[in-house]
Amino acid sequence: MSTGVLAILSLLPIAVVAVFLVGLKWPASKAMPLSFLTAVVLALYVWKIPSTQVAAASMNGVVTAITLMYIIFGAILLLNTLQESGALQAIRRGFTGITADRRIQVIIVAWLFGSFIEGSSGFGTPAAVAVPLMVGLGFPAMAAVVAGMMIQSTPVSFGAVGTPMLVGVSTGLKTPELQAYAQSLGYTDWTAFVGFAIAAKVAFLHFVAGAFIPLFVVAFMTRYFGKNKSFSEGLKVWKFALFAAFSMTIPYLIVANTLGPEFPSMIGGLIGLAIVVPAAKKGFLIPDDVWDFESKDKWEPEWSGNIEIKDISAKTKMSGLMAWMPYVLIGLTLVLTRTVVPLTALLKKAKFVWPNIFGTSITASWEILFSPGSAFIFVTLITFALHKMSGTAYARAWKNSAITMLGAGSALIFTVPMVQVFMNSKGGAAGLDSMPIVLAEAVAGLAGSAWPIFAPLIGGLGAFVAGSNTVSNMMFSLFQFGVGERIGVDPTWIVALQAIGGAAGNVICVHNVVAASAVVGLLGKEGYVIRKTAVVFTYYALLPGAFGYSLLYSAQKGFFNIGTIIVALIWAAAVYIIATNNSRLKNLPLR
Repeated sequence: MSTGVLAILSLLPIAVVAVFLVGLKWPASKAMPLSFLTAVVLALYVWKIPSTQVAAASMNGVVTAITLMYIIFGAILLLNTLQESGALQAIRRGFTGITADRRIQVIIVAWLFGSFIEGSSGFGTPAAVAVPLMVGLGFPAMAAVVAGMMIQSTPVSFGAVGTPMLVGVSTGLKTPELQAYAQSLGYTDWTAFVGFAIAAKVAFLHFVAGAFIPLFVVAFMTRYFGKNKSFSEGLKVWKFALFAAFSMTIPYLIVANTLGPEFPSMIGGLIGLAIVVPAAKKGFLIPDDVWDFESKDKWEPEWSGNIEIKDISAKTKMSGLMAWMPYVLIGLTLVLTRTVVPLTALLKKAKFVWPNIFGTSITASWEILFSPGSAFIFVTLITFALHKMSGTAYARAWKNSAITMLGAGSALIFTVPMVQVFMNSKGGAAGLDSMPIVLAEAVAGLAGSAWPIFAPLIGGLGAFVAGSNTVSNMMFSLFQFGVGERIGVDPTWIVALQAIGGAAGNVICVHNVVAASAVVGLLGKEGYVIRKTAVVFTYYALLPGAFGYSLLYSAQKGFFNIGTIIVALIWAAAVYIIATNNSRLKNLPLR
């Protein structure tokens, strides 16, 4: 069978998702079983994978889905606990004290607070924290999910204390040949090679691409969830959006080049909050008009989830600090459990392991106490005492959270097994590489020397399927390095582009969208979310890819090459849209 035909076949599970979930707007609970069945049929009858291996991969997917549902449950429980204690009402008051403008609020919560949570925990936790917080502040659930997914790009490569780089890229590249290559560049320490020869490049590319992410978030919010359905109302805060972007990405870039890949997102998010929140209180770069959603009775029905946020007051007047304390504790818990080595080791001992499932090499595991879900539950227990809640109110939070969490199960129980079958498709009687590698090699063959432009797309493909930048980097880093060598460019830049694409792929990943939606009780609209976030993914894959091409080929092909032209066109379009925004605003009806 030809390479082209195999590539098309390997694309089918993803095509099913694109057609049924995104195109025909089926809910994930219906589209993902079809995708799973497609992957199973291909694995059994084309890749000729033993049925035991397919079954083992599927069961590994089921275990992983349960771990995700545990995180979802913990996040929903925290939201419901804060609602029952009256803390959400106090948090809303506090945000009104900063600014009542929803455009500014979404930047602070999604972009800055979300980046900090991504840096400390990763693995979809920002959406689990920031999305319900926005709903608690009065955002439509759909708007919160779209915003929460869009920011899962810039901070992701350094999420979970650098895991995508220190585990993903490091494990994916670590061969004797590449260790010798690293030593030839003067890196006697392998971690230093990953951290500074590759991760520093990743941070620079994110710095370039991340500048417009807060503006994307705001413009999409006003366009799809505002009264006037206008991009222009979001673009009006472009000065503040760029200010907030650089308040995070400049420290992020400095940290990546000095301290390494563990802390850029975490420290960048914290410094960004320290700079932006006081500036917002003073009205710095904020327009005079205050933008808000229409009253809830005018929202479109699909915007709201089945989690109802009620205005429950605390028994006594709750201070802003006391109301925010659970989120402070979440941040501290996640940081401590991931940076204090003895504590990390202790928590990781509580592990469920299913080794060599059905006699295969596939092993399923779940680090229960190390999971962010356990951190959420731990913090709700402290909150119960801290906010002096009644046992009835806390029990009600548990009951409502369990009911909501179960709604995500029907989608995740097929989504994650599909991913595992797709990835574990090597070693069959047909003698073929796994489906993602077959697909990547076909794209590389077509792209030739233009590969730097396409490299992020492959990283994005890996994250879209696997739901993880770390897994995408493990799967494709060595392949990307080899392509870089074949086309005669610095292969570390190609691996950096892979990591960028792997981060961007998180914004369109099905099971991330399912998880983020489930946290606010909004299921069945996953395709709607992905259609919006796909624009951000396209931008985030194309701009760094073109920028990388320009850097790598300027010496050979001159400064004005195809990469430079693409970058110039994107930036020129952004400048034109912002510069002409005032004239478009004049044509809008009065609010």
